[in-house]
Amino acid sequence: MSTPIDISEEAGVRYLHFGSEWVQGAMRIRRPNALELAYTREMMAGLLLRDADAWPRTALVIGLGAASVTKFLYHHCPQARIQVVEIEPRVVAAAHQFFRLPDEDARLAIHVGDGAEYVLNTQRRFDYILVDGYDRNARAGVLDTLPFYQAVRARLTDSGLMAVNLFGRSRGYRASLERIITAFDDRAIAFPSCDSGNVVAFGAAGEAVELPLAELRERAQALKDRTGVDLLPTVTRLEQAGSLPGGRLVL
Repeated sequence: MSTPIDISEEAGVRYLHFGSEWVQGAMRIRRPNALELAYTREMMAGLLLRDADAWPRTALVIGLGAASVTKFLYHHCPQARIQVVEIEPRVVAAAHQFFRLPDEDARLAIHVGDGAEYVLNTQRRFDYILVDGYDRNARAGVLDTLPFYQAVRARLTDSGLMAVNLFGRSRGYRASLERIITAFDDRAIAFPSCDSGNVVAFGAAGEAVELPLAELRERAQALKDRTGVDLLPTVTRLEQAGSLPGGRLVL
């Protein structure tokens, strides 16, 4: 039985649902390219971890949803070639019809298929891999396994980063993080839960990340000025959670 795909609107925001009240994506109708949900903004925190001149030139998005992350990368990282993998063709159709997903072109490609199979079978490498794939019961399945995270790491470039949304795994959140830590040889960090309850985790490959708190704040301010995305509260929560020992983010 196929999963229903539902669209709702409230207070100027359009939402995507998979046959339940759980929100799978959102778009503010008057600001279609903005990141409406807090966790999608935090998925972009990887842009703080590398110099602006090293922003991704290749990105892989697993799980299209309402296309928020894809559209952000498309509009704010014009140098990036973006590969999207979405298992449900009706989600792609809904993203085009209701959420302003751009048509495919030289910079944007959409592949309908299984995200884990794509990672295991491709030979391409990516600067940024963003994982946000769930079924109607908020289960990630094979996308939350050690072999998958290891395969993702193998597909990252020398400055590559993985971002993964751990929403819906409240009971298994620690187990998910342990799998990421194992796959990335301890080069992983979980950002403290944002208002929605989502936890976004990052894994790094290649070049080390070592950023003083002051520089993190400077980069967050520059990102806000450039894109409108405000990650200054995220940096503050990292500091308050004790995730910056010695006042530095090391990854």
